[in-house]
Amino acid sequence: MSFEAFEDMPISWADHEDIAIKLYEKFGDEFGESQIYRIRFTDLLDWVMGLPHFEGTKEECNEGHLEQIQAKWVYEWRDNQ
Repeated sequence: MSFEAFEDMPISWADHEDIAIKLYEKFGDEFGESQIYRIRFTDLLDWVMGLPHFEGTKEECNEGHLEQIQAKWVYEWRDNQ
């Protein structure tokens, strides 16, 4: 399987790290560590739902998923500084 094929694989709420990577790719350094933790969950939910190949629903989302996504997004941001 080629690397491009992995990019096309569906992601869901349990794929916290994959979501965080895609959010970092989308927003880059627009958000720093403290800003990421201050993003409203309603905004984060909409951004995740709008990612390419995301197959989750709003009903499947919970606060724990969003917290994990924020934490992984911060780690991704730190790794790229």
